[in-house]
Amino acid sequence: MGKSGTDGRSPVVRISSDVPWGREPGALTAARDAADTVAVVRTGPTGITELEPLVLVTAGDRTWFYADPDPSTVRSIVADAESGELATGGVDGDAHGQDIPADGPDHLGDGPDILPDGADGVVEHDRDVSTLPVPTDSLLSVGRRRILGPCGWVDPLDPSDHDFVSTSRGAGVAADIGLLGRGRGDATEDEAVTDAWERVRETDGDPVLVVNANDADRRTRADRILLAGAPLSVLDGVAAVAEYVGADDAVIYVPESDTGLQRHLERAIEAADTELSVVPQLVAGPDEYRAGGPTAALEAMEGADRIEPRIQPPSPAEYGLYGRPTVVHTPRTFAQVQYAIRDPDAFDPAAADPGTRLVTVTGDVTDRATVELDSTGSIGAVREAVRMTGPFKMACVGGVLGGITRDLDVAPTAQSLAAAGLGTDGVVELLSDERCAVATAGERARFAAAENSGRCVPGREGTQQLTELLREVYRGSFETAKIRELGRVMQRTSNCKTGAHAPRPVVTAIDQFEPEFKAHANGRCPSGTCTEKL
Repeated sequence: MGKSGTDGRSPVVRISSDVPWGREPGALTAARDAADTVAVVRTGPTGITELEPLVLVTAGDRTWFYADPDPSTVRSIVADAESGELATGGVDGDAHGQDIPADGPDHLGDGPDILPDGADGVVEHDRDVSTLPVPTDSLLSVGRRRILGPCGWVDPLDPSDHDFVSTSRGAGVAADIGLLGRGRGDATEDEAVTDAWERVRETDGDPVLVVNANDADRRTRADRILLAGAPLSVLDGVAAVAEYVGADDAVIYVPESDTGLQRHLERAIEAADTELSVVPQLVAGPDEYRAGGPTAALEAMEGADRIEPRIQPPSPAEYGLYGRPTVVHTPRTFAQVQYAIRDPDAFDPAAADPGTRLVTVTGDVTDRATVELDSTGSIGAVREAVRMTGPFKMACVGGVLGGITRDLDVAPTAQSLAAAGLGTDGVVELLSDERCAVATAGERARFAAAENSGRCVPGREGTQQLTELLREVYRGSFETAKIRELGRVMQRTSNCKTGAHAPRPVVTAIDQFEPEFKAHANGRCPSGTCTEKL
């Protein structure tokens, strides 16, 4: 059996896969069975599903990439690594190497024209690099890899592969960090996190931190990618915030069905025990969309019979878990905190939305991908990370209740996305020309009607009225003014974000595709893909 862990040895074979942590990828089994002297390390996923399982072989200052190899190929790769043949790179282009393709879903970069047999790419890098070295012009090179840097490269359960900052530099979490909360499960979504931290510090009681990682919307993959590939970064961020607000307790709230993730996190917490000032507890919650909201999560953790959002004020920072002052962030937010401490030059407190945003690309694509976008870029860059199954027609940006748009030339900042009528929950669904805009909007209105908590009238009754108004389109009545007015009332008066955001996909779809709505009212679906869908 091959050794595990990197600890400076060379060569090292890394296996990156999104297989749940409780099952062993076939590539990993094949590599360990074939290895004698090389280290074989299981990393977390890279975020680019199309490449996985991805085998990376590092010898000295060079890493070779093999996308989705079969077990026999993996065994040959390990044999070449042990014999030293990879280090020489092969000499006969016809017999032992191949040209790197100019494009294609498993394209991994430029590299030399001659590669060892079966390799898809190669990159040279510093020997002590701690983040995934990325070939240029590859699927992995889309966006930035700051928060995602360790994913696919480090052993997620080995503290020696991680640079902990909370114990040495945690007090440096300054009030002017500028970071905005990431994701709908964050109590400070699109708001300054330090405002909540200061309220926690000023409120009487023993503070507690909650890592809200329970999201039943499977479109949102970024938090799970981080917890699978870089859990110690998230835990480090938790410890840093705990030190700042004076908390001795923390909880990681996870979906009850994801037992593999639970076991993985238990091992990560145990591995980092001596490195952290706060050791979180795991709490499993129901696999319900409504249970992923920040205050609904608190209700679920307290064992409430009915999962619904709390009326605010008071905010969780003032009255949270069991009445204690509580910080509620997603794993994405805690990972951003950790990176801000580790590399403060990467965060400009004066920026409108400092840091990066993780975005999962899904929809009518062959494989999902999670990429990291800089605030100076465009969400349109995500199209380079996936392959669509048909011509692009529109996108839903921001999760199941995000905004519908044709135009992806929008900066991935909270302010730009909101100005464009889009959501910020880290999801871009690319939809092909086989999709009907009316049916797409209707499906999301119906989702909101079924998944809202029912606590407030705008959420409970408004979502039903919205769904009914869309049914009427199929029956020949398109009342756009009535739909828009209902949407304005719901947005302003709903107690929860499900009710407030439910009109967004409908209203933005009308903005972009009003002729399709009128055509449906006249009995015709321009896309030819639907009859009545509601």
